[in-house]
Amino acid sequence: MSTLKAGSKAPSFTTLNQDGEKVSLKDLAGKNGLVLYFYPKDQTPGCTTEACDFRDNFARLKKEGYNVVGVSKDSVKSHQKFIEKQELNFTLLSDEDGSICEAYGVWQLKKFMGREFMGILRTTFLIGTDLKILKIYPKVSVKGHVDEILGDIKALGKK
Repeated sequence: MSTLKAGSKAPSFTTLNQDGEKVSLKDLAGKNGLVLYFYPKDQTPGCTTEACDFRDNFARLKKEGYNVVGVSKDSVKSHQKFIEKQELNFTLLSDEDGSICEAYGVWQLKKFMGREFMGILRTTFLIGTDLKILKIYPKVSVKGHVDEILGDIKALGKK
């Protein structure tokens, strides 16, 4: 398990986006920061709900100066289909080898219907322009998550 916490430097990485272009963490932040969220799998019910919530609130997050980026172990091609089908308006990153998930501590043992398996624990990281973690949202509940992030962004801005 990763020991990342608020104030830690976000682990840097370089990987492919949905267009097959190499991108690095430092290239992804908006004017004030980045919402980096990890999700288990393209086109699954919970992940689709979460992605559509980010899509529908993308303008609100951009207005606050934050970019949104999703990460899963899905392929570039899978991300392209997911973006096309759901009309997503933000970047998805492919972490097929799992190195980014490992660095962020989200690749963990999960339990579902009495079965144990390794998978991505739905987690979001709010990252500042200095690439330090402002807040970690572990074990994300999809409903209301984006509103929670926006509330925290507004609170951070008032400090």
